[in-house]
Amino acid sequence: MKITHGFIAALVVGMLSVATQLHAADFPTRPTTHDGKRWRIAYYEGGPHDNYYRYLVATTKGLMALGWIPKLKLPADKDKNTERLWHWLARHADSKYIAFVDNAYYSANWDRTSRKRLKKRIIHRLAETNDIDLIFAMGTWAGKDLANNRHSTPTIVMSSSDPVKSGIVKSIKDSGFDHVFARLDPERYERQVRVFHDIIGFKTLGVAYENTVVGRSYAAIDLVEKVAKDRHFKIVRCYTQSDIANLEQAGNSVLDCFRKLVRETDAIYVTVQGGVNAKTLPQLVRMTNRHRIPTFSQLGSEEVKRGFLLSISRAGGFKPVGRFLAATIAKIFNGAKPRELNQVFEEAPNIAINLKTAEMVGLYLYADVLAAADEIYRNIAVPQ
Repeated sequence: MKITHGFIAALVVGMLSVATQLHAADFPTRPTTHDGKRWRIAYYEGGPHDNYYRYLVATTKGLMALGWIPKLKLPADKDKNTERLWHWLARHADSKYIAFVDNAYYSANWDRTSRKRLKKRIIHRLAETNDIDLIFAMGTWAGKDLANNRHSTPTIVMSSSDPVKSGIVKSIKDSGFDHVFARLDPERYERQVRVFHDIIGFKTLGVAYENTVVGRSYAAIDLVEKVAKDRHFKIVRCYTQSDIANLEQAGNSVLDCFRKLVRETDAIYVTVQGGVNAKTLPQLVRMTNRHRIPTFSQLGSEEVKRGFLLSISRAGGFKPVGRFLAATIAKIFNGAKPRELNQVFEEAPNIAINLKTAEMVGLYLYADVLAAADEIYRNIAVPQ
């Protein structure tokens, strides 16, 4: 299999089109108190996810960089446990300006019954108890639960694949609620699929995802369809279970789909979902590599390190988006309404490649392709 040269030109064009947009300069980001008191922050997630931990770390470090929190060395956590980090911040982030409220951490643990109960409880606290000044809504579940007029607490939605398609916000330019802000990168997943096709030139693309409104949003399936129409390749779909408390069941649904897709496709776009996790990922990598099927991780370079072939990595990791979100929070505490602020923060399309996987699937890499890659892994990392 030979890599096509077209992706180099596409990558250059993509990078030139990326505009890392900043907030309007009308509101400062300098630290300020809430009438002499600390601003109280809460946290809500649909359930555990590694990216949620990374967003929380990056945003915290962004607030440190802006002077809202004293500079601290955050504890290492191989499990990427947001609850543990939140309670650590509540005890150790000794800031004059903000407080991570110890009893204001909420997770539905991907349980729909718990989600309904938590939504009611959180909104009551925001609207009636009124002791929270801003809340982090981590992921699509949390964003959808808090993007409404039942409360008016500033809500920062992070790590949602497509806040517009999932119904969290009205549009790219307008959240639809004065108190809601959702970080957006509207072309990220379209860029991914175009780069993947430029590199591999596949004729059939396998996609496994949960066939729900939220599941289709996670998978960015409408953007995959758009590229398929433009590039004239076929999509082979397989439906999984994702946002469920039983991770083993979710994982088995993905494994079943991959067993089907490796026989019916010549490439697989690996979407973000509960069943693609630390336990199943090595099995998925072995399966696709054994069948010589190129893979592209929607999530990012961490999964390329673990054995998927390609992804678009984040330049500088999560640091740039963390600073963007920290600046958003700072401007809100300085008087901005969340709805007034620019929601778009686009990331440069940096390529991550696993050379060992490329060898196993029979992909020939030209020298100029390797030169264009920003992250190169020479082996498949073994889980710790």
